[in-house]
Amino acid sequence: MLNAIAVMNTKGGVGKSTLVLALAETLSVFHGKNVLVIDGDAQSSVSSMLMTIANLHKLQSQGLTMVDFLVASVLNNQPADWTRYVVRNVSDVDDARSVYLLPSDMQLTLFEREVSKENLHARMRAVIGSVLTDARRVFDVILIDCPPGLSVLTESWLREADYHISPTKADYVSICGLEVFRRFKALNPEMGFARNMGVIVNMKDNQSPADEDYHNWLRSDAENRCFTQAIPRLNSLQDAARFLTIERSYAAKYPGAVGQAMRALSAEVVERMAQSEAQAVVPEPQPVTQAPIAQPPISQASAAPAKPATTATATSPAPAAAAPVDAVPLQAEAAPRVA
Repeated sequence: MLNAIAVMNTKGGVGKSTLVLALAETLSVFHGKNVLVIDGDAQSSVSSMLMTIANLHKLQSQGLTMVDFLVASVLNNQPADWTRYVVRNVSDVDDARSVYLLPSDMQLTLFEREVSKENLHARMRAVIGSVLTDARRVFDVILIDCPPGLSVLTESWLREADYHISPTKADYVSICGLEVFRRFKALNPEMGFARNMGVIVNMKDNQSPADEDYHNWLRSDAENRCFTQAIPRLNSLQDAARFLTIERSYAAKYPGAVGQAMRALSAEVVERMAQSEAQAVVPEPQPVTQAPIAQPPISQASAAPAKPATTATATSPAPAAAAPVDAVPLQAEAAPRVA
């Protein structure tokens, strides 16, 4: 099963973390998916959106984050069970009960520096690949929140993931970030790279002619594979980044146009995963007397295979060894954090 999606743009401030949060909760509530969110950013933005700051600090102080796993398995070359660092019961949406988190820590930057200093890039990529291989068997969707820029760890996620999604704002600077990313992807193709699931226009001002012009320009390039649904720039989506200690319904967290846009976008993500699997199915051998079966053009088969869309409940079990720490809200309301 190929279902690991890295969310990446080399430009910061395009709303990657908030989009990962909303996608994870929407896939859980409306598609019954078991979703693992991997926080690959030293700022720990999506981690602080999925639990209280106090609980995140508790995990960090107890050595129960992804950074601690990577230090053990990469720097110290010791066996470590990544599921021990997965946290259940995250999200303040009362019906998003199948979202799991591999949290991050600011020490991630120091870890990457040590990896480069000791020339441990190959070992780190092997560890990342092993984690994703195991996670694919347990979770329906894996969303990796990558930081802006192109660090050694981000490169490992991008080369080991199955797809990448590129959020962008409808402005010149953010689109330049997509071009930098595209050029980086073209380097060393023999090393492998996640396939392009598509570009998402995020924080779009639907009343702005300039935003509409940039959106149309992005859509005009078939290589972008732009998602049909753009995410509007509304305060309610930024407010969703604030974790509440009192659970709320999905409709309360994503009201009106924001909720509609996220539901449409998540459906499109599931559909693209299903389409790519259908395109990857190898046809049974046919008698030589029959005409050959037509294959889809390469441009239409650019995404990696994934499982078909489902409509009811999640089918994968929760990870048996996951979550030594229960992230049920315990402390006072966390301060707002924006991706």
